[in-house]
Formats: sequence, structure tokens, C-alpha cells
Amino acid sequence: MSTLDTRNFTKTRPPRFPYAQAASLVLPGWDISLVFAGTDRAKHLNEKLRGKDYVPNVLSYQSGHKSGEIIICPAVAKKQAPDYDMPYSVFVGYLFIHGLMHLAGGRHGTTMESQERAVLARLIDNIPTHGTTHRNRH
Repeated sequence: MSTLDTRNFTKTRPPRFPYAQAASLVLPGWDISLVFAGTDRAKHLNEKLRGKDYVPNVLSYQSGHKSGEIIICPAVAKKQAPDYDMPYSVFVGYLFIHGLMHLAGGRHGTTMESQERAVLARLIDNIPTHGTTHRNRH
């Protein structure tokens, strides 16, 4: 069983999604911090953590042994969701799973994409388990 601490630093309510269940599926026994950040905060963290000068949709980093943090920028996710043929709430969940996969050591590619889709399909009905989702810059 994973533990999940969620913090919202935006003015909008984060979408409903089984975040804790996703964390337990991908990283059982981990402590995960999920942060919803506005564009300014997300960009600052991207610069600080990765040396990148843009607003990411998701960031993830390991913060200790079996603990990590995932930062999602809902404003970017809302803009990108149609490009992935997903409703906004599902896409935010997908980004969370994507961050979990990176914490597990996953690298971008077809294997990681299929694993992300499989986890998403276990959590949400009517999600295609095929196709490509690697269109995001993060």
C-alpha cells in the first residue's frame, strides 16, 4: 500500500481520479506527494529541477528511498487533453501515472506508453489501450 499526500496550489479544484489506487498499482509501498501547481510555480520548478525554461505538464522526482513527488500543472493539462483524445480529468490521471512510471525508472518509449495505458485502463472504463501518447514536453 502506498501513501499519497495531495496539495493544491491552484485556484481550481483538481479533477477526481483514483490517484492513491494508481500509486499503489505502479509503486506499492512508496510515499508519494502529488502537487497541483500553477504555471509560474511549475515553470520555476522545471527550471530549478531540470534546467528547462518552459511550463511542463508534469514533473516527477525521487525525494528519498521509496518516496517521490509529482507536480502537475492543470492549466497545461487542460490545454493538452484534446490533443491526446482524453477528457481533462482522465488526462490529469494519465499524467500522474506518467510521473509514477518515471519514478519507477521508466523512460519514454512504446513500452512505457503501453504500461501507462494499461494502468489507466485498469482504473478507468473505456480508455483505449493502444495508440501513442508521447506528445508531451515535460
